[in-house]
Amino acid sequence: MRNVILSILGLLLIVGAIFGAKMIIDSNTKQKPKPVKEVKTVFVDTIKNATIPISIAANGNLTAKRRLELYAEVQGIFRGGSKLFKTGQKYKKGQPLIRIDASEYYASVQSAKSNLYNLVTSIMPDLRLDYPEIYDKWQQYLSSFDMNKATPKLPEITSEKEKYFITGRNIYATYYNVKNLEQRLAKYTISAPFDGVLTEALVTEGTLIRQGQKLGEYIDTSVYEMEVAIGKEYGDLLREGKSVKLSNLNKTKTFSGVVTRINSRVDQATQTITAFIEVKDPALREGIYLEANLDAKKEENAIEIDRNLLQEGSRIFVVRDSILDMIDVQPVYFTDKKVVLKGVPDGNIILNKPVPGAYAGMLVKVYKEKGQKSSTPDSNVISNNLTQ
Repeated sequence: MRNVILSILGLLLIVGAIFGAKMIIDSNTKQKPKPVKEVKTVFVDTIKNATIPISIAANGNLTAKRRLELYAEVQGIFRGGSKLFKTGQKYKKGQPLIRIDASEYYASVQSAKSNLYNLVTSIMPDLRLDYPEIYDKWQQYLSSFDMNKATPKLPEITSEKEKYFITGRNIYATYYNVKNLEQRLAKYTISAPFDGVLTEALVTEGTLIRQGQKLGEYIDTSVYEMEVAIGKEYGDLLREGKSVKLSNLNKTKTFSGVVTRINSRVDQATQTITAFIEVKDPALREGIYLEANLDAKKEENAIEIDRNLLQEGSRIFVVRDSILDMIDVQPVYFTDKKVVLKGVPDGNIILNKPVPGAYAGMLVKVYKEKGQKSSTPDSNVISNNLTQ
């Protein structure tokens, strides 16, 4: 009997302990606070449609518009001139760039000129007797003949008899042979066709120059041009003569250029059209990398916003009575950071900065500058208009 009583008491103690522990645990349970609905603050702009100029961004390196690659057409020793043939050397128009020793060839030219002079002299007695009417003009030709100058042009033939007589004495063949030699003699000296700078020099004084050898490069530093590739969809918008604004990579210097040429052929690989922009400025150098903005057209009744504000490709958020809503828009032009839109009525209040987790129907609070009383968009909100 005693054991039964002890067993019952032990069981009661265990049950009591369990209930006591449960009561202690329940008494320590804290009441969960009610969740507070967060209202995000947003930045907005008030829509005002305007005329948006669409500029096509392009870039490229400058190259000299007038470039001369110097090649030798004759062979000989390179002789020095008044200026060293070195990279960076400036020349004026007409100044000799390269002189090749032509003393041997000059002697052969003089010999051919002497033969021509002797031929003309030999026909003078016959002209005096048989053709006295043309004697004077041939005598005048001999008087003007100077061995140290270019061979003068033969007198004009006035009759068939004179033509047959002169041709029969081999004067025409000798004359054109001399002129051919003189033309080749002129190639021993290469002169500057325009004011410019030597950008590449591949030979030095005393070098044996061979026919067909490249000697260097010479450019005009007054005019440069930049080749840019434009998408084919803008080919019809570009026009020759349009002004272009250019800038360097650091945006510290700006230049003004003009579209001078547009290629009519579309590159099959890239589907782009090549345009050439001419620019003049003393500060420019060949090879400088520039960025250009070509004014393609102007879009009426449009706005320009950041691309990250565009949702689903053709929708944007608007604020109506502190609630976010979405409207459909018509994108007409994209850049790397901006998008031009149409179809947004004036007066609509849109976000000008993206809101993480935004959705239609979301409650928001419009950010206000200091001194403004209300924080809702329907209480005399003053937003930054999208002016271009």
